[in-house]
Amino acid sequence: MKRLSPLDMLFLLFEQRHQPLHVGVLALFHPPYDAPASFVTDLAARLRESTQAAAPFNRRLGSRFGLKFWEDDPGFDLAHHFVHLALPKPGRIRELLAMVSRIHSAHLDRAYPLWRTYLIEGLEDGRIATYSKIHHSLVDGVAGMRLMLNSMSPDRAESQLMPPPWEVRTRRSRGLGLPLPQASVGGLKALRSLLSEGRHALPQLAGVLGEAWRDLRQQHPDFVHGLQAPRCILNQPITGSRRFAAQSYPLARVKQIARAFSATSNDVVLAMCGGALRRYLDEIRELPERPLIAAVPVSLRRGDSDSGNDTGNEIAFALTSLATHLGDAGERLRAIQHCMEYNKARMRKLTPAQLLAYEAAILLPGALNFVSGFGRTTAVNVVISNVPGPRRPMYWQGCELSGLYPVSIAVSGVALNITLVSRHDSIDFGLIGCRKTLPSLQRLLDHLTDELDALELAAGTVSA
Repeated sequence: MKRLSPLDMLFLLFEQRHQPLHVGVLALFHPPYDAPASFVTDLAARLRESTQAAAPFNRRLGSRFGLKFWEDDPGFDLAHHFVHLALPKPGRIRELLAMVSRIHSAHLDRAYPLWRTYLIEGLEDGRIATYSKIHHSLVDGVAGMRLMLNSMSPDRAESQLMPPPWEVRTRRSRGLGLPLPQASVGGLKALRSLLSEGRHALPQLAGVLGEAWRDLRQQHPDFVHGLQAPRCILNQPITGSRRFAAQSYPLARVKQIARAFSATSNDVVLAMCGGALRRYLDEIRELPERPLIAAVPVSLRRGDSDSGNDTGNEIAFALTSLATHLGDAGERLRAIQHCMEYNKARMRKLTPAQLLAYEAAILLPGALNFVSGFGRTTAVNVVISNVPGPRRPMYWQGCELSGLYPVSIAVSGVALNITLVSRHDSIDFGLIGCRKTLPSLQRLLDHLTDELDALELAAGTVSA
């Protein structure tokens, strides 16, 4: 029996009918070139032979005297958690994304451990797919990604001997790992850490907050605060239906643009998102005059923590302007680059605990403004997260990985989440949003492609 942490409880308490709080990932694979026609059926049968699960996959919710806790499930039933599906013909990516949209909209049954994995065949190009989802109270998005990668290998033959993801043992994430801004949670955690750090931490934090107040009064163009994001269609209440859209772009194209502008790849990705959102909102006549504000998760880790089974992480949020008021792609990238450099310079001055407290102070006014319903601003318009992926080709059960698309969380007030995985040769975008609030969400994929082309023209580069 393991007591739930306060953060675990918050994930469970905040979950509502229209707001499931699980994270997922869609993975695409090329089967071996000599795979028989029965390959997927045989693979499913082999995976069903698994009779056990490691933590956290073996934990279900228990209750005693009104208190919630995790307990090992004595009657673990893999048949409830592992599902073999086939796409309807013609088996296009469109049908796959529609299937994932429906599955991701459904809540996980709290009578069982809170996860499910689907093996999907029937794609017209011969690839196979897996879609996995796990509740945020059990593991965060980055940790969940690592759990999946820990069941893969860079060697095809070795990958066939690897255990299923639910048998991989790992340590529970210690940090926030939250792909949406929750300033109050971060503030409580930061307060405890600040008190433990002692009196020397508070003057340094006060100094940075003083700098922020000075920049606010002087209207520094790169300073972003929690009362700056304009309310728009992205900040409406949501329903329980979801639409998932996904697409890959060559990493080489993004890096070439970054070099031309002396920017980072993440700056280029943010510029792609800003430009795509400008096109999308303008298309549906919902583009605000003021620039959209994005919350960008930033790792608080110190040192190398990428080895072994340690999936713990700590994340804060940098607020950045997406410069959607600018029509020129190159000018937009420069504006985003300057804003992110400003943010990173300030963040480097703070310890992780101080940074979380600073984040709470910056976000809280906008969050309160949104909750109260007063004013024309909110804390943020959209969340954009860049998750590090594998830096070399990977294999799962003999199949080569060809795409890794995150399926994150949309919540009331932040109806769109853009998460991407940077792999060795591509950047895989996963967009999740409320189907009813955001019409024709899949159009954002076309706009992302258009913006990548526009950035190449601005950089003077030629696509490969």
